[in-house]
This record gives sequence, structure tokens and C-alpha cells, in this order.
Amino acid sequence: MTILQTLIFAIVQGITELFPISSVAHGVLTPYFFNWNLDPEFLKEHFLPFLVMLHLGTAITLLLYFGTEWTKIVISIFKKDDRSRKMMFLIVAGTIPAAVIGILLEKPLRHMFSNVSSAAFFLIINGFILYWGERLRGEGQGKKSINDLSYKQAMTIGLFQSLALIPGFSRSGATMTAGFWMGLKHEESARFSMLLATPIIIGASIIEVPKLMHTDIAGLFQISLIGGIASGVAAFFSVWTLMKWFHSNEINAMRPFAWYCWLLGGGVLISQFIFR
Repeated sequence: MTILQTLIFAIVQGITELFPISSVAHGVLTPYFFNWNLDPEFLKEHFLPFLVMLHLGTAITLLLYFGTEWTKIVISIFKKDDRSRKMMFLIVAGTIPAAVIGILLEKPLRHMFSNVSSAAFFLIINGFILYWGERLRGEGQGKKSINDLSYKQAMTIGLFQSLALIPGFSRSGATMTAGFWMGLKHEESARFSMLLATPIIIGASIIEVPKLMHTDIAGLFQISLIGGIASGVAAFFSVWTLMKWFHSNEINAMRPFAWYCWLLGGGVLISQFIFR
């Protein structure tokens, strides 16, 4: 990939990773929209490590944005702080399902990453999850903070996070929707989603990023590093905007994102049918 392609890709990823509109689907659709003829070998062997490097930039941004919270969590390992320690265990409980499923299914799902039609289709399904997931909350829901969750509820939210392995499903959208069902307020659900994302992304980076350092494609690691920085900057504005949005919109906050998924996914499928 060229530097310009990388920067475009990184900005799109940084925004869509935290918005509930599937960064992986946008990773598939961006080359399609710009008509980039990317090397099939790159897509097959190096696309996932490249994408993970961009995600790493997002993870660093999340660590910085929620720095105070992460600092308290780390300190709670050595100093008694029941609230922060419970938060740590909730994050661990929520991380386990996606980590296990990711290790088992990463290779089979890797081949789906370059399939535009499947990404568009699942993006439409993601829109329905966002729309109906918010509307189907039970009576009295939407009042809990993160620390009111049980560990079983945290694991359920983490299980939904694994949907992001399929291009088109949004990790943040799935976890936030599951958070609504567990009774979290909109802002709290978004915050827990962001906290859950960090260890998963860092874990994937430890596995995938070294592959970029040993690739036979000249300059790919350096270009990926530039992309990671750009993605991190875009992610900062993304998380700031999203947290403001959920703070001021406790009802129908997901509706604009659902409509976006329907329009984009439907538009891509229609265009493929017309121009095939």
C-alpha cells in the first residue's frame, strides 16, 4: 500500500473502530470504493497484521483517554481498592470469551476479509442489531453502572464482542447492545465497550504485529506504523465524540448508526448487482 492509501485507510479505521459501524467491514469496503487493486498476496497474508497495527494505534488512544481509570485498575493489584479491582475482574471476565473464540476461529475467518458482498450483508444485519437491540431493552433497564454488573453479565457482553470476527459486525456495537440488555446506561455501556476493547486489541497486536517486522514486502512495517499513528489520532476524536453523544442521548442513540449501516450495506449490494 502507498502512504496515501494507508492514511485514508487509517483515518477510516480510527473512526469506525469505536463507532458501532464495523471497522473491519470498512476495511474491506474502503479499497472497493477507491478501486484499489491491492496485491492478493497482501490481502491473504499481510492484511490482518496491517489492520491490527492500525488497531494498536486505537488501543493506545483508549489507554490515554481512559488513563485515570486504567491507572486505578493497575494500582488496585497492589493496593486495596474494591471498586477498581472489581472493574479489573469484570474486564478480565469480558475479555476471555472473545480471546478464546478469536484464537480458535481467526484463521478460518481471515479469508472472509476480502469479501465485499459478505461484509455489506453483515453490515446490514449489524444495523438491525443496533436498532432492535436498543428498542428491546426490558422494563427498568438502563440504570446500572459498570460496577453493578455481575461477572456472568460481563462474560455475556464479552461473548458478543466475538461477533466482530465476522466483517460487518461491529465489536463496539455488539458489546454496547449487550450492555443495554444487561441494564447499563448508554454512557456506561459505551465506556465498558471501550475498556473491553483495549486488552483484546493489545493481545492481537502481540500476535500479529511481529509478522509485519518479518514480511518480505519492503517498507510495509514502516507504512503500517505511520498508519497506526494516524489511526490513533482519528480514534481520539472518535471516542471523544461518541462519549459526548451517549452522555446526551439516552434514548434512540443507536438509530443514526443503524441507518448508516443499512444505507451503506444496501448501497454496496445494489451496486454489485448492477455492475457485476
